[in-house]
Amino acid sequence: MPSIANVLKIILLLFLLNEVISPVHLLPSEILENHFIKVFIRFLIYILVVHLSLRATRRFYRRKKQLSDHTSDNVILGLKNIYYLFFAAGIFISLLSLFEVDFMTFFTTISIVAAAIAIITREYIGDIISGIMLSFSSYFKPNDYVKIGEVSGKIIDITLSKVVLLSDDDNIIVIPNNKAFTSEIINHTRKASKKVSIEFDIDLLIFSTVEELEDALIRSLAEYTQYIDPSSYELRIEKIHAETLSLKFQYLLLRIDRKIEKEIRKNTVRRVVNFVKENASLLPKNE
Repeated sequence: MPSIANVLKIILLLFLLNEVISPVHLLPSEILENHFIKVFIRFLIYILVVHLSLRATRRFYRRKKQLSDHTSDNVILGLKNIYYLFFAAGIFISLLSLFEVDFMTFFTTISIVAAAIAIITREYIGDIISGIMLSFSSYFKPNDYVKIGEVSGKIIDITLSKVVLLSDDDNIIVIPNNKAFTSEIINHTRKASKKVSIEFDIDLLIFSTVEELEDALIRSLAEYTQYIDPSSYELRIEKIHAETLSLKFQYLLLRIDRKIEKEIRKNTVRRVVNFVKENASLLPKNE
């Protein structure tokens, strides 16, 4: 079906070009002389040329990168955003032609208004420019798990004005492109491995040694040994308080897998809670 649709678009484009360029027309002359029809035909030619050109570019890129028709990366999204810009420009120019407004006169007479509009919309324009630059950059692509500033999540879309993330709690997070472009970006998916840290506080009387607690945590993750570097386990003391310790349990994932990471994190936290409950009898009782 997509191939048939493309063939029909090419036939329509050739037909419209014939009506504009060729002295021999298929449509009645009274229709072609109508001002609205003229503008509409030129608009269709413009949109079809842009659409078919970007579609051919996208198809060539997909073949080069060996991507399926249903797979999109940052370049594919960038081409889609460029199409939207060309489409908006085509509508604007067609409206000027429809009302027979001279381009030079229009841009000269509204220069002050245009300056005011530019000031008002400068943030949105900045987001569009940043979005195009991000789309064609190698920073990230859809489905990458990234940290932008203080926000983390999986990229589900990159539009003209925003980057859309899906957080670990399945919340949709929208970040303006300009903010994303100027923020620190950490792409966890592009790394071969990832260090995971789990911080918690525990009463000093709950355990006899830090090594005992570390061994208990490592044993609780026995079912995930194929995902974790066995030499990377480390239980670090971050801060010593009067009655508690601030600890950080760290390990290195051999590959990025958000589902597995969440399972391991949940299992570790539950093991800490169970460890505290099992050893709660060691705490002094209040008289």
